[in-house]
Amino acid sequence: MMEKPKELTHIDCFSGPGGICTGMQAAGFNTLIAIEHVKSCCETYSANHPNVHVIQSDIRDVTKNDIVNHIPKGGVDLVTSGMPCETFSNAGTTSRSFYDDRQFLFREGIRIAKLSNAKMILFENVPAIATKTVAPDSKELIVDVLKSELTAAGYGNFIEVVLDATKYGVPQKRRRFFILATRYKNWKLSIPEPTTEKPVTVEEAFRGLPSVIANSDTPAEYYTGQESEYSKLLKNETFWKHANTEKLTYQVPMRHKECTLKRFSMLKPGEGVKALFARLSEKEIAELQKEKILPQKIFAKRNIRLELDKPSLTVTSHCLDENVHPTEDRALTVRECARLQSFPDYYDFCGGPYMIGHDNRLIQDKYEQIGDAVPPLLAYAWGMTISKILNK
Repeated sequence: MMEKPKELTHIDCFSGPGGICTGMQAAGFNTLIAIEHVKSCCETYSANHPNVHVIQSDIRDVTKNDIVNHIPKGGVDLVTSGMPCETFSNAGTTSRSFYDDRQFLFREGIRIAKLSNAKMILFENVPAIATKTVAPDSKELIVDVLKSELTAAGYGNFIEVVLDATKYGVPQKRRRFFILATRYKNWKLSIPEPTTEKPVTVEEAFRGLPSVIANSDTPAEYYTGQESEYSKLLKNETFWKHANTEKLTYQVPMRHKECTLKRFSMLKPGEGVKALFARLSEKEIAELQKEKILPQKIFAKRNIRLELDKPSLTVTSHCLDENVHPTEDRALTVRECARLQSFPDYYDFCGGPYMIGHDNRLIQDKYEQIGDAVPPLLAYAWGMTISKILNK
């Protein structure tokens, strides 16, 4: 009789609303502990993963006593650590000017791994982390400090890679930097093999989601009945190891000013505000700015209409302002953003408000939670790869 594979255990640091846990669960991992500072993310996480011990806290305040009673005596198999990316991102004109407490939070992932005697650590962040220096006048890279401290902590066997999420079934152009490390020097580490040759398109991602009308305040509660292979996957109870719901959720239209709706109506597929400034005359631009249809400043990523036959642009925490529906004059719904991130359709984004300002680190609205998450299908690919390494 074949021996049953042992249960693989996981601690989820900087867990957000649970993107990594969702993918790891599909890959057969049992997430024991999640650590997250933002209350709204913890509420969403707990609603979808009620068996996980969620610690709402600044990770720097988490002690061994907080976790020791929730993990096996021999330690856990994996710690994942997707620390906040804002301080590393190139997305804004001032993003790289941030040299704050967040850039060294990778140390907490290492600390939790040591406290829990983890066999492996998986770090995730934006690719720009690889070029960020520790200070404006320094040539020392953050990522080199990370590698040095990994080695000092006993996790000197590691590999690093930038992965394109479209190669793992995620319908958006999203590149992410990863380091996978282990405390076993003789283990051969590997990266996930692509799971799809042809990227999933926006049209395939949105299949079955009905139209909603901006400013109508009328949510759609039922699917159209149409399906793609992708939409069927996001409802597959066997794959996600979770019961699905027959009722459609979070297909709720946002409210927009009339001038914003007129701006949306001018956008061609693939065009954003920057493209409108490029193709309109100075006179037309001035008139549209007077009517507040065009903003006074050009924002490169503002209001870009998605293209049906291509993967989406990256879904970020600012996705409500950045992405416009491919055929309708409105921003995306929460469920549409979740589809682009590969969250299964059962997922309940119950924490936090629908929309809130970005100046508060301690609460995130539903769009921010989704945009900051790790796509579950990308986490699943890592989970399957790490599972094979551990089971060897």
